[in-house]
Parts: sequence; structure tokens; C-alpha cells
Amino acid sequence: MNSNTDLKAQLIADFKDAEGKMNGEAKSPIHLVRQQALQTFNQLGFPTIKHEEWKYSNVKNLVNQSFTFNAPSDFSAADVEQMAIPNLDGNILYFINGVYNESLSTIVSPSDEVVILPLAEAIKSHADVIEKYFNQYADSADNAFTAVNTAFAKNGVFIYVPEKKVVEQPIILRFIADARETNVAAQPRNLIVVGKRAEVQVAEAYRSFGENVSFTNAVTEVYVAEEANVHYYKVQNESDQSYNIGTTAVYQEGRSVFTANTVTANGGFVRNNLNIKIDGEYAEANMFGLYIPNGKQHVDNHTAVDHAKPNSNSNELYKGVLKDKSTGVFNGKIYVREDAQKTNAFQSCKNVLISNDATMNTKPQLEIWADDVKCSHGTTTGQLNDDALFYMQARGISKDSARALLMLAFAQEVIDKMEIPAIKEYLEGLIVEKIYQA
Repeated sequence: MNSNTDLKAQLIADFKDAEGKMNGEAKSPIHLVRQQALQTFNQLGFPTIKHEEWKYSNVKNLVNQSFTFNAPSDFSAADVEQMAIPNLDGNILYFINGVYNESLSTIVSPSDEVVILPLAEAIKSHADVIEKYFNQYADSADNAFTAVNTAFAKNGVFIYVPEKKVVEQPIILRFIADARETNVAAQPRNLIVVGKRAEVQVAEAYRSFGENVSFTNAVTEVYVAEEANVHYYKVQNESDQSYNIGTTAVYQEGRSVFTANTVTANGGFVRNNLNIKIDGEYAEANMFGLYIPNGKQHVDNHTAVDHAKPNSNSNELYKGVLKDKSTGVFNGKIYVREDAQKTNAFQSCKNVLISNDATMNTKPQLEIWADDVKCSHGTTTGQLNDDALFYMQARGISKDSARALLMLAFAQEVIDKMEIPAIKEYLEGLIVEKIYQA
């Protein structure tokens, strides 16, 4: 393990070391983007709580640790069995400490239906597409974590769905952090390009195990062409020793539909950024989220929807159940540009605190420059309904069971948005298990 406890210095040194081993790639257009991103990261540095966007999420403990990036692992098929999602079929790709493991992965969709490649391979074989879309939507100019991910962009996946193709099987990206031997870190970079009238389901699933600390800094960019339909899911079930900072940046053309469902079951420190730009008429964006932290877990969801064209719709619902000394953050922004007349944009964040020591910080934001729109935003934070608890107990249900049933019913609205049955059943099991924990 690197003894350097200045993560910024370690990353800059690692970049220069890797760059020194390159041949022709050092002059490629993609690497020029990487170089600029590193300069940006060097200028920005990691955010502190003085940064408004990180006011409630302190990364001090993270950046004062050292990590082995893309560490080797003996993660095996036997380990896969232990972490398998029952009855899950489809294209399942494993990334162990950020590195694609072909032997554990299964790709079943035909290549004329969808192209699924490790990003490093796609940079060589599909350079024209990569150069057109890479780093066009993720904010590497103002976000230090996105900038450093861009600088090291190599590991991850490239998904390309041609026009009018419907990908019948879901694409599941399983990111495993193996921290059994040392502190480990990974920076997956994913690029998803979906052509006109095409349709695909993509899920990112994060797991970590081991006694040491893990850090995942992931960036996913999604281009959704006209009339395309994309379902995107993120499932996080990591250890209390994990740090997971992820950014999903989406660009939508006209009449497209993008639906995101983000569920955080476990994780020591989680920050999810979901940024969507609707740049076409009659497009629709849906964002659903659920987080159920306990112990001292910290979950931060930052969302932003930018309506740039008229006649578009966005619908957002996030729900949180917070226990023990956990903390939650929700910051949701809606922008309606001057030209985006007849926009419909709705945002709601609802939270239940089942401990006097749990904390929830919410900040809904709405900026409108158009005058013919329907927009609303709101947030609520409270405790379980005492009348409902009393009613259930009066009918012979124990207090603990009554509380659990009410929490499950509260969470179910988001879980029901999950359209991959195996993942939906897996999440329901996780939530029930966690809700019933003492």
C-alpha cells in the first residue's frame, strides 16, 4: 500500500508515471482530454465543506488516506456465487477493483443488436464514436472527482445501441471492491450511446467486501438520441468502510425517454450525482431514488434537470428511511430555460427518521426563466405515523413488525419502478432485511 496519505499528490504522481509508459497513445485526442482534466483537477483540488455543493458531505477522511488503484485480486467464480443476484439473466460484466474480468463475465446479446466492449478496447476500435461523445456531458471543468476520473479514464465499459435496435437482455455492470488485503480504489468510466428509436436497460451494481477501505469514483455518460428509451438503474450495497462517489450525466434528444432508479441499501459514504439535460421537444426524464442508511452511514443525492427546449417533462421522486446516527442529503435542482415553454417539471423528496439521532438535510431548488410552465418542488421529513402504528398494534401486530411494514410500504413506491424482476426481488429482500435489523 502506498504510504502517501495525500490522495491528490498520489493521483498526480500516478498519472505522470502512467503517462511515461505510453507510446503513441500519449498524443491521441482522448489522452489530450485526459491531460486537460488532470490540470483541472490540480487546480480545483478536492472539495471541502466550504464548497456549497459539498456543505453536508465532508471528504476529509477520504482524501487523507492512501489507496492501491486497480489492485490485483483473486476474486473467483466461488466469490461470484456468494454475491450473485438470484435468477438474474442478461449481459453480466464484472469489474474487480475497477478492472474488467472477462472470465467471470457473460455477454449474450448479439453484436448487431448492441456493442459491449471494455472502454480501453473501444478507444482503439471505435475511436470515432468515443471521440464524439466522450467527456461531452460530464462536468469535468467544475467537479474535481469527475475531472480526476476523466484523467484516468481507461477502465469501464462502452455500450453502443444502433438505431431502431431493442436490446432484449439487460446489461448488468457489477463493480466489486475487494478490500481484503489493502485499501483499494477504482475509477470506472462508462460511455453509453443509444441511437434513434433504440431501447436498452442498463444497471450498475456496486458491492464491496473486506476489512479495509474501498473508494470508487465512477462516471457514466449517457447519450439518448431521438425517440430512444433508456432505463438506467444503480444499486449500491457496500460496506461501512466504503466510499462511493458517482456521477451520471445524461443528454436527451427530442421525444426520448430516460428513466433512472437509484437505490442505496448500504455504504459508509455515498455521493450520487445525477445530471440530465433535456435538449429536445417532447422528451421525458424520470428520476426515482431510495436510500436506507443506518449506523453512521452517509448518503448524499444531488440531482439536476436542465430543460433547454419546450414541451418537455421531468418527474422526480426520492425517498429516504434513516436509522441510528445516519445522515442523508438531498439537493435537487430544476432549471427551465427561457425557450423551454410548456415545460412540466415535478420534484418530491420524502424522508422518514426512525431515530432521534438521524439527520436529513434537504435543499430543493427551482430556477425558471420561462412563463408558461407547470413546475413544483417540495420536501418532507418526519417520523412514522403514530395513528397507523396504533391501528396495527391494536390488531395484534407487534410494534417492531408494524414499524417494519410501514417502512416497507413507504419504500415500495420506488422499488416498484424497477423493471428487471430479479433485481427488484433482490432489493426487496435487502430492504426487508435492513428494516428488520435492530
